[in-house]
Amino acid sequence: MLEGKALVQDTDMPGKMQIQAMDAASQALDRYDVFDCKSIAAHIKKDFDDRYGSGWQCVVGSNFGCFFTHSKGSFIYFKLETLNFLIFKGI
Repeated sequence: MLEGKALVQDTDMPGKMQIQAMDAASQALDRYDVFDCKSIAAHIKKDFDDRYGSGWQCVVGSNFGCFFTHSKGSFIYFKLETLNFLIFKGI
């Protein structure tokens, strides 16, 4: 597990949900190869859909741009290992 090693860049999530996001990312990195970003993102999305209801989106990679609208209190962008993680719930 890689807990405590994530660097949060920006968020408006409650603290407990932030911890869950980083835990889900850590679990996905333990399960999948670091180059399998699609499976990592799917794992995190499923975890958040199961815990907090459907509509979550997850983007994982080392280099990407994005522009999106999200529900208030549902956004986090952080770095863990060599990957960046963007998790949010759409409106």
